[in-house]
Amino acid sequence: MSNRALIRISQTLLVCVSLCALETTVLAKRRMPAGGRLAVVVDERLSALRASPELSGLLLRRISRGVLVAITGAKTSREGVVFFRVKVTRRTGGWIQRDAVVAPGRDGDDARLLKLIKGSDEFDRIVRARIFLDNFRLSALRPEVLMIYSLAAEEAAVHLSRDSSRRLNTGEMNAGGAPIFSYFLNYNGLDRYNRQGITFVFNLGGNGFRYDGEAWREIVHRYPKSPQAEEARKRLASLSAGTQR
Repeated sequence: MSNRALIRISQTLLVCVSLCALETTVLAKRRMPAGGRLAVVVDERLSALRASPELSGLLLRRISRGVLVAITGAKTSREGVVFFRVKVTRRTGGWIQRDAVVAPGRDGDDARLLKLIKGSDEFDRIVRARIFLDNFRLSALRPEVLMIYSLAAEEAAVHLSRDSSRRLNTGEMNAGGAPIFSYFLNYNGLDRYNRQGITFVFNLGGNGFRYDGEAWREIVHRYPKSPQAEEARKRLASLSAGTQR
């Protein structure tokens, strides 16, 4: 077999391994291991998985934000820090600081996550708000989080409009032959927001990107009497004025 064929096979295997690793990561975030009580990692600064319930315990791995775990026990360390025994996969488990996770079935954890969301900046605020919306579907705090999430998306739209205009070359776009707005809506700066459920619309006339308003629609339809509903209606009315995908 030629060297070129061997290289091609090696490249193919590398791509397959990379795709499998990506799929495993995504599934780990979506699936909770069997047994125990559902919890989700929200603060990666504290998400060290340790072999024993103490801050000096051997580090096994660090769990990414958004990963689901199963709580099977709890213990307080000598320093007064509470640790949960958790299962991350069928074969992986350990101890994690309680403050790193929230449990949808535990009273007060929606309020605790909301406080963390409010104390977060920019993209971190969006990610944590998305975790709330995915896991606390019946919380009375949901309209407030929807508004925070949407306003953070609107703020991001301002930065994305500026950055995309600077990075996308008009001459190259004209030479490419595709509609100009399609280059903007394919701008790679949008990718991480799309993974958080955020879609932007684009106005070629000068306003640039805008958040598409899905969270405002949910507020209006599901929570029409909430304190956030009137603001959501105003923003939807503004959005409908001349914006195109």
